[in-house]
Amino acid sequence: MSCSFMRPLGLVALLLGASAFAPTHLLPEGPAPFRLTDNAELVYNLLDAKGQKTGHITQRVVRLDSETNKKQTLTTTTALLKSGIYDAKNRLVRMQDLTYAAHHDTSFTDGMAELPPDALRRFRDRIYDYQPTRVAWPDAPTVGTRLPDGGVVVAISSTAVSIAKVQAVLKNRRVVSGPQAVTTPAGTFQCYKVEAERDLTTRARADMAMRQVEREVTYYDPAVGIVRTEYYDRDKLREVKELAKR
Repeated sequence: MSCSFMRPLGLVALLLGASAFAPTHLLPEGPAPFRLTDNAELVYNLLDAKGQKTGHITQRVVRLDSETNKKQTLTTTTALLKSGIYDAKNRLVRMQDLTYAAHHDTSFTDGMAELPPDALRRFRDRIYDYQPTRVAWPDAPTVGTRLPDGGVVVAISSTAVSIAKVQAVLKNRRVVSGPQAVTTPAGTFQCYKVEAERDLTTRARADMAMRQVEREVTYYDPAVGIVRTEYYDRDKLREVKELAKR
């Protein structure tokens, strides 16, 4: 004959509820980037030049945190997002972790997000050293001002030798207008318009590089984040990314 009993710890858990033993997340010390909240989900539709949907991006906040520099003079609030890019048939193209940040009066997106999914395709099974620079989005930008460059540089190597560098960097960023109403499937937002050059360069040797420069136009609401981005190849619209859900 078997007998069963409940351990004291199990009884306490039953009385207090399982949440009493669940891990807790410390609240960040400052406002979250773009006022994101824990478990918030963003969905962006990807459209071609004719407005036809070619895929979508989902981003979910999995952790909010704070970090302080070594001198204890600057506290940065961060949001870790799980980001997935899907094609028109809902097949996963790329999954990555992105870290957004905020301090003072500026939010930042992760420079890693600027790297196209196929940028490293020709360098499979290599060693990648990612060197991202956050992309700044001021809370109260002044029309006519320039914004810092941002993006990512990837140094590619084997175990014995350096092979190439791939960069995806937004340069010559400037605030050209705003705020203005921009409407997407997610709603209508008061946005600032930022124009930039999108520099995609692969450099295999110091004297040889493959470079593609596009024009990028982004509309962002400081309280929401990126609302709409337009990508132009030689002034011809190539792709649109617009907020579909928040």
